[in-house]
Amino acid sequence: MAAVDPHSFTDSRQARTRHVALSLYLDLPSSTIHASALFSLQTPHSGPFYLDTRSLTIHSVIHPKTQTPIPFSLSDPDPIKGSLLSFTLSDHSSFLISYSTSPSSSALQWLLPPQSSHPFVYTQCQSIHARSVFPCQDTAALRIQYSALLNVPSQLSAVMAARHVERRSPKHDDAVHVVLPDGESWCAQGRIVEEFVMEQSVPPYLFAFAVGELGNREVGPRTRVYAENAAAVLDSAAAEFAGTEDMIREGEKLFGPYEWERFDLLVLPPSFPYGGMENPRMVFLTPTVIKGDATGAQVVAHELAHSWTGNLITNKTNEHFWLNEGFTTYAERRIVEAVQGEQRAALNIGIGWRGLNEDVERFKDNLEFTKLKNNQEGIDPDNVYSQVPYEKGFQFLWRIERQVGRPAFDEFLKKYIDTFKFKSIDTETFLDFLKANIPGIENQIDLLLWTEGTGIPPDAYEPESTAYKTIVSLANEFTNGRMPREDEVAGWQGQEWELYLDNLPKSIEASQAFSDKMQSSTSSTTLLKFKPILPCSFSYTKLLCIILSLFQWDKDNLYVNVIDLDSRYKLSESKDYEVKVSFLQRAISCGCKTYYNEVEKTLKGVGRMKYLRPLYTALVKGSGKEDGKVFAKRIFSEARECYHPIAQGVVEAIFAKHL
Repeated sequence: MAAVDPHSFTDSRQARTRHVALSLYLDLPSSTIHASALFSLQTPHSGPFYLDTRSLTIHSVIHPKTQTPIPFSLSDPDPIKGSLLSFTLSDHSSFLISYSTSPSSSALQWLLPPQSSHPFVYTQCQSIHARSVFPCQDTAALRIQYSALLNVPSQLSAVMAARHVERRSPKHDDAVHVVLPDGESWCAQGRIVEEFVMEQSVPPYLFAFAVGELGNREVGPRTRVYAENAAAVLDSAAAEFAGTEDMIREGEKLFGPYEWERFDLLVLPPSFPYGGMENPRMVFLTPTVIKGDATGAQVVAHELAHSWTGNLITNKTNEHFWLNEGFTTYAERRIVEAVQGEQRAALNIGIGWRGLNEDVERFKDNLEFTKLKNNQEGIDPDNVYSQVPYEKGFQFLWRIERQVGRPAFDEFLKKYIDTFKFKSIDTETFLDFLKANIPGIENQIDLLLWTEGTGIPPDAYEPESTAYKTIVSLANEFTNGRMPREDEVAGWQGQEWELYLDNLPKSIEASQAFSDKMQSSTSSTTLLKFKPILPCSFSYTKLLCIILSLFQWDKDNLYVNVIDLDSRYKLSESKDYEVKVSFLQRAISCGCKTYYNEVEKTLKGVGRMKYLRPLYTALVKGSGKEDGKVFAKRIFSEARECYHPIAQGVVEAIFAKHL
């Protein structure tokens, strides 16, 4: 097998898929899709052919012209890749697969009341989960076009990351080869078909749809906001994202034409595991981005930026993920700077800088994942998801901008996007293009250190804005019991509070590290330094206890300060989850159980991994946390089915590491 991607069975010697025509019958009571997929290849193929699948039942593989069956085999599942579907073609340019999904599909979440107001299902296919919705060459190295017929209950409606063609009654010839359970019919009364087409080529992970009782609001000439049909949610979303068209126009000025026609937004139920997913034409969003002050639009700015960097130009494999996310983080901040000003962009950079440092520390025992270009052979990409490709990638591009100047870098970016649009590339391709278009850059910046070196390069850059420095300075004074005054926080929005909280000390870790160091030095020169000034009968162990008790006092003092901070500013009750979760994480780290009720409500109320990962980790990481571990396991057992399968796997990985 000539692999093109460590996460896929795709063979580079085989023909590539050009188009897939899908017929999908959504059986909501059984959490199953019964389907057929007609594949059209770029060139006729003879010989073995491989497709990725996960948790799919394959009913048949058929030659569509002769209707003759093609023998196939399905391998035992690999824990990361899923199962290899293989069969042999004889000068075939097309074939048709009949199959059914499983209720355990890793891309699909099926929701029933009270998880949502009405039955609801949505997909999340990044990074390697499209294979659990339909068989495919599931690698970002290959781009496909597709069409889809979604057969759903008539009281529901469907949206898709594709152009909507029509809503109509089912026809018998829509899905001749869809195998339905006894008693079910494609054309049954009470069913409707929603038809979509994606005419531009996209990587499989950008395949996306959602089905539910949906309403919508117009917010601009190219943008409509969708959500479950509740007026309050729709109205607040429309208000939060009212400035979307301004961001699209700024993006076009910076990066060239918007190639996708529509930029619609779907606000999903709280279980959605990400802040946003950049599905073309139809961005998926968590409801936690609706904050009431329009700052949630910065997540929209990030997903919009993906329209150029990620969707238009795509990383070839997940080992080059920074090409998607580093470029998009840079582009997002340029859009935010243009629309909301330099200070707001600087706060974003500051929050990102802190996140980068934390994730580099997180991977201190596996520095491979602090590289931009890294080796992910045998690695589940969901388990190494972090801020490194986002923030280190941003820092790399920002470093290049500082070196050559913004006007020159802007011209470079436009040329880069125009050259590689609708292509998938790797790090080497980018570096070759960079060196060809900015001659001598390799002599001014250590490109190899930035892309293949571990950690944070010495020429990375912490922001220097006045607002950023003021907030960090206030956070540094917290250990001395210095609370920010009301006049100092007047006008602070969620980002200011998030930056402040992210820069507070992690008291337990700091105190424990000192304790461990002192204990390991008891019989060495550390305590011997005290010998000349102590009575002969004085116990060195007693001295150690006195010193450590002072640090315990600091820890307890921080504990009190955390409670005092919350009593003044009600951070644990914030409607901005970035603020709430950052505060709760610090409270847990101080050993403060006062907020366990709020932690429980948060972990049961949202499924966004940005919140689940730090809270569960804070509860279970480190020694002496038996109560936290018991608490975390109970919460997860009760909330697990409300999380998307991807989020379930992430929490289980945290437990496997720390329990």
